[in-house]
Amino acid sequence: MEILCTRPSCPSPRNFFDDLDDESKLKTAQQKYCTSCGMPLILGGRYLPSKLLGQGGFGAAFLAGDRYTTSFRDCVVKQFQPSGNLNPQQLETAQRLFEREAAVLEDLGHDNRHIPNSFAFFPVIVPKLQGSGEQSFFYLVQEYIDGVDLEREQAQRGRAYTEQEVRQILREVLEILKFVHDRDVIHRDIKPSNIMRSGNDRLYLLDFGAVKQVTAGAGSTQGRSTGIYSMGFAPPEQMQGSQVYPSTDLYALAATCLVLLTNKAPEDLYDGYNNAWDWQSHATQVSDQLEGVFNMMLRSTPKDRFQSAQEVLEALKASQTAIQPPPQPPAQPLTQPPSQPVNPPPPSVTPSPPPVSRAATRIPSGSRVSTVKLLSNAAFTGFEGALLFLAFASIFGTPAISMGLLGVTLGGLIYAQFRNIISGSDLPILAVLTSVVMLFPALRDDLTFPMTLVVAVIAGAGAIAIVALFRLIYLALSRIL
Repeated sequence: MEILCTRPSCPSPRNFFDDLDDESKLKTAQQKYCTSCGMPLILGGRYLPSKLLGQGGFGAAFLAGDRYTTSFRDCVVKQFQPSGNLNPQQLETAQRLFEREAAVLEDLGHDNRHIPNSFAFFPVIVPKLQGSGEQSFFYLVQEYIDGVDLEREQAQRGRAYTEQEVRQILREVLEILKFVHDRDVIHRDIKPSNIMRSGNDRLYLLDFGAVKQVTAGAGSTQGRSTGIYSMGFAPPEQMQGSQVYPSTDLYALAATCLVLLTNKAPEDLYDGYNNAWDWQSHATQVSDQLEGVFNMMLRSTPKDRFQSAQEVLEALKASQTAIQPPPQPPAQPLTQPPSQPVNPPPPSVTPSPPPVSRAATRIPSGSRVSTVKLLSNAAFTGFEGALLFLAFASIFGTPAISMGLLGVTLGGLIYAQFRNIISGSDLPILAVLTSVVMLFPALRDDLTFPMTLVVAVIAGAGAIAIVALFRLIYLALSRIL
């Protein structure tokens, strides 16, 4: 049998023991030690690591077997060994917080089948591999979930999730967070890689991250927990090291869903210049109701978001009802003979709509494209349209052909902007290139080059004015209706 040494600096961690292939000897054997570094291999007297699952600055995770179970049950052994040298006081703090993490996970996993159960917690103190003194390692043994996390699942799919798929994931994780938050626990690190889908299609919430608090604050002079988040998913209060709330997890969950919905990294969905999320242009066929739910979950101020997972669940339920058409009553058969005229039915009375739930009224509808982006696209389209019309008119002469070509070309430009094929810095670059091409007299008819640019600028300004006017009319009508 092969047993893997868990000491991070072990020069040769693989160890083989033929006697452990005998099941009776496997359960009764005394401790085994690494042949390279002398590290105890049977952790806690019962867990035999066999495979490295992951490794980082906070420790490592191993797949292990429990020799005191009839099926040699698979489990995950998480090793916490902070990087750097900790003094005795910091080491004691690390042990206490890691033990508290184990206790929290044991309580949560025992009562909820969507959180891996915690089996054991123990320290291992061994002589240092080099030099004098001792070295401490802390181990947390958890249930092994045979599945794939959503980050890997999306990479394997190679495409975005549908709205219905994202709604299902959102509902399931919200139910887990409702359970977690009701027990005064904040996860603090919601992201696709921490949501696991098992073989039976059940979602699990992984990695509650208390150990990260230890290593982030151990060497800090202010003791602030600034490392308990993942960039792109954490809200402002968490990145600033301030207090976290249930709405902190809701923000990260919304960011997670947007990554799944668009197949884009979170940094591609956030407009740093305007300090706002701009994900709508990357998603297709998303209902206004779900968009409103996400927009409220992603508000920068914690008090302006949903305050609980239950509120989001109620809003989702209301939004699902809003987008489903009402059931049509079955057609009534004619009860009179065909020879007799059928009396027309009495005029139906339109029932009054049901009252809107509080959760639904709190959701802003949002806009799919920001005003700045809309007006910049209009300016580009108007500018390009004027230059293209002058060029087509000079080349073909016939107004009908020129207008037809202009319509086709502008349609292509508008579609390319809508699909984000050209956007941002592409627009001024294309405008400059088109202006340079217009230096050729054959493309300008009788106009001078400066006059051509003036006409194009006027056309761009006119397009901005028209779009702005329609935008104002749309906003006014949306408030009234």
